[in-house]
Amino acid sequence: MKKSTNIPIIVALLIVVAILFFVVPTSFAANIVGTNYKNVTVRTSVNITNSNPEVLALVAYDTSNVSLNNITVNAGALKSISCNASVRDWNGYNDITLVSATLYHITNNSIGPNSNNTHYTNSSCTLNASTGTYTGWYTCTFDLLYYANNGTWTCNVTARDTYSKNGSLTNTTYLYPVYALNITDGIDYGPVAVETFSSDIGANITNFGNMNINITVEGYGVTRGDGLAMNCTINGNITVGNEKFATSAGVAYASKNNLTSSAALIPGLMMPKQSNDTQVINATYWQLYIPPNPAGNCTGFVIFSAEAP
Repeated sequence: MKKSTNIPIIVALLIVVAILFFVVPTSFAANIVGTNYKNVTVRTSVNITNSNPEVLALVAYDTSNVSLNNITVNAGALKSISCNASVRDWNGYNDITLVSATLYHITNNSIGPNSNNTHYTNSSCTLNASTGTYTGWYTCTFDLLYYANNGTWTCNVTARDTYSKNGSLTNTTYLYPVYALNITDGIDYGPVAVETFSSDIGANITNFGNMNINITVEGYGVTRGDGLAMNCTINGNITVGNEKFATSAGVAYASKNNLTSSAALIPGLMMPKQSNDTQVINATYWQLYIPPNPAGNCTGFVIFSAEAP
């Protein structure tokens, strides 16, 4: 029987195919079987261990009246001012370790030294409430002295997290000018006979505001403008011109300034605003002449007023 002559040819073809399979590049081989590797998409991932805190909103206001964003200091006393801040941290608001604030005048800056005139610091603001997991509301309160400079003030709130990362925000408020004073409690001339002069009695004036001031004085016995210095219980009155004052001790009665029934400046007296722990105080000296007619206990009033220079 005659053997087929095609067998060697088939074997040779199989060997060629096998060689091509192993030596042809993979991409080419893949194309041979119909798979496309031109675009390959892989999944990426990262675990963020910390997000920086953010101060989202900030408003400064009078602590006693949250509707007042512009503020009038209390004459001779403290004024409480609050900065209310919304702080967010995507690690949770509990990740915030510290919220602090500075309040400073336009002539100062956030990192300046503390000064009753221009710069205050609150190093530990209070968490009042939270909104969900990530946001907390903080209040930073400052007690401003009465002589804090008037004008624009900036509140800067800074939040810090467990990684010592910070976020901050600023907003402004305005302190109004305050012209104010305080006076020695009463001018008591004591017992004085008719047709004689009292001793000099001192009356100290203290600047209780945040502005330089001039001082006016006005006298009356019963009602303003009545022309009297005092009204007496038994008989008569003392006219206003019989009461006089000076800004220096030892000035003779005749050389003192007459008190009048209308407001008049104390000559030469301008009181600067307080700038440190020492109050600004000026002395005045008062003297009264008793005419022949009055009798009994006599009383009157002197109005001291602070005015803009």
